[in-house]
Amino acid sequence: MKNLRKISFYLFATISLLIVSCKEQPQPTAAEVVVAPQTPVSTINNEKIKYSDAFKAYWFAGEAELASYKLNQARYGEMRDGEAVLVFVTEDFLPKEQVKADKYSKENIPVLKINFTKKFNTGVYPYSIINSIFYPVNNKNHAIKLAFASQEWCGHVYTQLNNRGDFNLTSHSYFEGEADSDFTLPQNILEDELWAQLRINPNSLPQGTITLIPALEFSRLHHKAVEAHQAVAELVANGEESTYTITYSDIERILKIKFQTAFPHQILGWEETGKSGFGDNAKTLTTTATLIKTIKSAYWSKNHNSDAGLRKTLGLK
Repeated sequence: MKNLRKISFYLFATISLLIVSCKEQPQPTAAEVVVAPQTPVSTINNEKIKYSDAFKAYWFAGEAELASYKLNQARYGEMRDGEAVLVFVTEDFLPKEQVKADKYSKENIPVLKINFTKKFNTGVYPYSIINSIFYPVNNKNHAIKLAFASQEWCGHVYTQLNNRGDFNLTSHSYFEGEADSDFTLPQNILEDELWAQLRINPNSLPQGTITLIPALEFSRLHHKAVEAHQAVAELVANGEESTYTITYSDIERILKIKFQTAFPHQILGWEETGKSGFGDNAKTLTTTATLIKTIKSAYWSKNHNSDAGLRKTLGLK
């Protein structure tokens, strides 16, 4: 009888263990994995990437960097006062769907996301511009996705680029001749991705004579085809401040990005010189942006009326 009881006990324990072990275990969310600053490595396409302690503490701490800028924007041959905001945050990205991942998977690609916004008025009507950039943190591949939109009282335009071997683009506009299009471009350096690359490692920025695709903002607002152009790029360090300059060879455009030489390489401002306006009203003007304030914040949780004071902190209207 004792032996029978022992056998029954062990049989019950074994079955219980099997039941527990076969239950699906909860998986960590993308946020739980990405924000852990003590994590020594991340896997991107089965490649081990090591981060410095400073990099982990700044970019994987569960907060975004919010930076506000005083904007003097050239549009229609005149200068317009406005404001710009750069939002930098790391997140997990789905490689196939190319959208933010809701849960952790070893197939996810950690990206540094930028939401680059501008607001300014042209006479009676306002402009609202956003450019979203999703750049792999491994700093070894082109941006996975770009999404640009501009809204004003005449209507709006939208362009999306997906990196699927070639660059696949979809564009929509209220202008005749630009209404709806889908096309493919060979891979080239994307001007938009260089803003993220700069934050990860400015010394990796391309220099010398390069071929690159100008910012989607430039192409859409100037009604130019999205295509590659030749340019000369130069990185100059001058003490605590560095400047990255892109001078296009076949279009009248010069972009200068000023940033903090030391980590985390914060963007201090930028200048963009080129033609503004159309026909007889076209002039060569320079758009400028100057840093107002930078804060770190989990802004996605700051959506109550009581959080509006953060806009005052950033110097935003």
